[in-house]
Amino acid sequence: MNLFKSLSLAFKGGGGRPALSRYGGGAGVIPTYAEGVSSGDEAPFSYTRDVEAAYERNPVAQRAVRIVTEGIAGAPLAVSDDRIRALVSAASAGQPLLETIAAHLLLHGNAYVQVARGGDGMPAGLYALRPDRVTVEVDVQGWPAAFTYRAGENHTRFDAETPDGYPQVIHIKGFHPSDDHYGLGCLGAAAGAVAAHNAAARWNAALLGNAARPSGALVHDGGEGGMPLSPEQFDRLRAELTATFSGARNAGRPMVLEGGLKWQPISLSPADMDFVALKAAAARDIALAFGVPPMLLGLPGDNSYANYREANRALWRLTLLPLSGKILDALAEGLRGWWPDAALSVDLDKITALAEDRERLWKQVNAAEFLSDQEKRNILGVK
Repeated sequence: MNLFKSLSLAFKGGGGRPALSRYGGGAGVIPTYAEGVSSGDEAPFSYTRDVEAAYERNPVAQRAVRIVTEGIAGAPLAVSDDRIRALVSAASAGQPLLETIAAHLLLHGNAYVQVARGGDGMPAGLYALRPDRVTVEVDVQGWPAAFTYRAGENHTRFDAETPDGYPQVIHIKGFHPSDDHYGLGCLGAAAGAVAAHNAAARWNAALLGNAARPSGALVHDGGEGGMPLSPEQFDRLRAELTATFSGARNAGRPMVLEGGLKWQPISLSPADMDFVALKAAAARDIALAFGVPPMLLGLPGDNSYANYREANRALWRLTLLPLSGKILDALAEGLRGWWPDAALSVDLDKITALAEDRERLWKQVNAAEFLSDQEKRNILGVK
């Protein structure tokens, strides 16, 4: 029995499902979360723009996302049916399905998985759809009725469920406190830190291009009469400085000044601007947004974990296992129409980073003399 049927039966005695308060009252298409909204002076959220700034141009954000997504894609699975294992272990558009889903959830907050059926009516493949191209169509009560996928001029509509009661699209989303249909990803929360980190990187590059020190000022001594430079002289001097003395290739070139001009260096340094601390703080905020311990990203000054092994264990316990559980549970629920006993989970016994926790549990259970052998086996998950 799928989710929509379960909800319908659950509220049958009370007149059906309650309307979603935000969109109830009329059927229609809900704008995709990628379009975003503005708040005060902040720019509206743009998935395409923020992905480019974070994942494509920021090394900290990209590495944090890759650590999480590749960890989930490589996690050992405990699967109830080998056919289900084949579906979730396959590639989607050349990328591992679980890695793609995890990346969509982290960056966008929504993941849409198309269930393609073969000639026998059974699922033949699972395909991850780009979330920024998907919009939700709702019924008169505001509940999802269909999903529309737009790629250029091509529009494909998927019903929430087929006439025989099977889902066409499995929608997985992160919790969004103010949206009924779209989830909230980590990208929006990390956008400010990403912008600060990228700006610091540009500042550093500009600093290196100018002999790794702040520039100075040309001071004109007009003599006793105090005659200023004429506009023609000022424009010529500025053009010569730009063409001859700026840029990395001109670093260290001696400057020849005409009479009445002297160079006055400015002693402002990156340390005075707290440049290093600002960049490190932005990098730590990015790691925090994506749930990755800063130590695993090589960020300096992180003393929260005693060693990499402890940080890696924290990554699994606090980030990888909860996110993988959300993904695998949603996929299993979507496939139960074909496999009623479908179950997907991470096999904790095969995760090296959690071996010490497992060993500690075995010792504690084995030392509990008030438990029978069968009770101990049940606690440890041994059949």
